[in-house]
Amino acid sequence: MRKKVTVIGAGNVGATAAMRVAEKELADVVLLDVLEGVPAGKALDIAEAAPIEKHDCKVLGCTNRYEEAKDSDVIIITAGIPRKPGMSRDDLLATNMGIMKSVVKEAAAAAPGSILIIVSNPLDAMCHVALETSGFPKQRVIGMAGVLDSARFRAFIAAELDVSVENVHAFVLGGHGDTMVPISRYSTVAGIPVTELISPDRLAAIEKRTREGGAEIVGLLKTGSAYYAPASGAVEMTEAILKDKKKILPCAAYLQGEYGIKDLFVGVPVKLGAHGVEEIIEIKLNEEEQKALQSSALAVRNLVDDMKRLSK
Repeated sequence: MRKKVTVIGAGNVGATAAMRVAEKELADVVLLDVLEGVPAGKALDIAEAAPIEKHDCKVLGCTNRYEEAKDSDVIIITAGIPRKPGMSRDDLLATNMGIMKSVVKEAAAAAPGSILIIVSNPLDAMCHVALETSGFPKQRVIGMAGVLDSARFRAFIAAELDVSVENVHAFVLGGHGDTMVPISRYSTVAGIPVTELISPDRLAAIEKRTREGGAEIVGLLKTGSAYYAPASGAVEMTEAILKDKKKILPCAAYLQGEYGIKDLFVGVPVKLGAHGVEEIIEIKLNEEEQKALQSSALAVRNLVDDMKRLSK
């Protein structure tokens, strides 16, 4: 029997993730959304591409039928709204907090043994909502941020050196936002530290571009945000879980003292396997890196505090 993945939110990120899960033949897919017809239409479109892409995974799209998520191994949550003109940060936070509570409550009831991968923004804060609402152990609620941010970092390094992206390994730690922490010292090209291959000023520019990677795409698209790379990030995490790969990936995990951070979702290297986060990998940071990570964690803490204030 094939594994089962439910994707909640049939927008660009969710639909692309559903397509890639099916095309990689990782699992049968259920695509859920509040919009009538949209998830069913996109699922049908993906299914009609199956003979060309040569996969036999089933893709079902439906509106608010959470019972279809029963027995899901992984649930990818992309539901939420982008910030609109005139909308305050508090309005966005309150709206997406309400959406996350609603979908997680339904999803957790339908598939109590599943692992949740959170993609919705503001990501680190939404992980807290998912953990609290689901009642799942912390190992089974994971945020997709570091995989995306690290992929951007890797892409920029590969372009700078004109080498294959497959040769590049890199880590971005911290919250998913302007305070993220690209760690050049631990980033390598075919095992060679990038600090040996790229000048400090060029590396600083690449780190800055990584931190601003999402905003750069929003600026180019004008009417939307990135979706191909975020979907790929969620699918890479899903594959590591479904195949029990024990893969080390940077993800938003709930820290309880690691890196000197307590009771907070922050991006760090973790081992992903069949049980979700099976280990948090603590790498040694220098004083500057540790300070940057603490600053990033503080930004996440402020978001979580804002949610508590809005919930009163």
